[in-house]
Amino acid sequence: MTSEEVQRYLDLPSPSMREALDMIKRVAPAMTTVYIHGPSGSGKEFVARAVHAFSARAAGPFIAVNCGAIPRELIESELFGSEKGAYTGSVRTRSGLIEAAGGGTLFLDEIGDMPVDMQVKLLRVLEDRSFSRVGGSQVIKADMRLVCATHRDLLQRVEEGQFREDLFYRINVFPVTLAGLADRREDIPRLTDLILRRLRNQGFPDAPSFEAEALAGLKDADWPGNIRQLRNVLERACVLYPGQSIGGEQIERITTVRKNVDRIEETQALMASLEGILPIGRDDEALDVFAMGGGLYGPADVATFLRENADFNFRDHIAQIEMVFIRGALSEADGSVSAAARLLGLQRTTLIEKMRKYAIQREDA
Repeated sequence: MTSEEVQRYLDLPSPSMREALDMIKRVAPAMTTVYIHGPSGSGKEFVARAVHAFSARAAGPFIAVNCGAIPRELIESELFGSEKGAYTGSVRTRSGLIEAAGGGTLFLDEIGDMPVDMQVKLLRVLEDRSFSRVGGSQVIKADMRLVCATHRDLLQRVEEGQFREDLFYRINVFPVTLAGLADRREDIPRLTDLILRRLRNQGFPDAPSFEAEALAGLKDADWPGNIRQLRNVLERACVLYPGQSIGGEQIERITTVRKNVDRIEETQALMASLEGILPIGRDDEALDVFAMGGGLYGPADVATFLRENADFNFRDHIAQIEMVFIRGALSEADGSVSAAARLLGLQRTTLIEKMRKYAIQREDA
């Protein structure tokens, strides 16, 4: 990610983000440790990448580590690396992530979840700028710029004995605080445009357009998941309304947090995705989804069908479609699994797994 890209994605209208961008530009050229605090999904990793992009280390690696996602017993060897024979199963010497970040930036995300015994070792690295691999004695220079982030209140963690006070003050050199999306709603239209641009380059070329009332609906919605939740909502819109213009009604549907997936909406999306591939019609006898007469039939009126068929199972629906395509591809490929996989756009191993799952043999095609 270049500094120009960072500038574009951080150049948001809210005062808090303008201030954050100014602070990032000021601190980036230095080797100063940066501490980013903000709620989950507020863009902490993006700010960390911005610090890296604006720094003199931009050409070096950016290594991101989620301290809460690595098992306690593995985090030391992941960060520091290990020598051959350091523990059971260690058959070769391997570099750790601190070493991998040499000449670049190490981003420790959710540092508040790092085990206390590991915090002691990290503090030593920050003070000495050197470390040794697990099971080794060779001293290695820690040539990396450190950026830390967490959604937790570290001072509260210090009071609870869950975070070392000396480490807190060691990383809290240059703090950057990010507000939740609900506190900077004026950024939502700009973020929507930027995220949709990215989605168009990530498999959704027909991303929908958003009418003024749709953008107003986004600004009024609750965003407990912040930018991460906004991106999920926009990707959902790309799946359900490709190439369409979205208004307020659609926004209300896709921003409503539901425990259960909307069966009507998802089935309509499935049928839309099959348009032009399968002859979707209506079987007045059963309204089922099995192959009939060389085609795959589905209900024309999805909403009515789902209301009248309470026992309909969406997963079974998908399974039937997969089986029809697999058998059809195998038949077209004269039983060749490799050729059938190419026809379906699958890896050969993936197709074999699906054939086993559905007990499909080559001769069934």
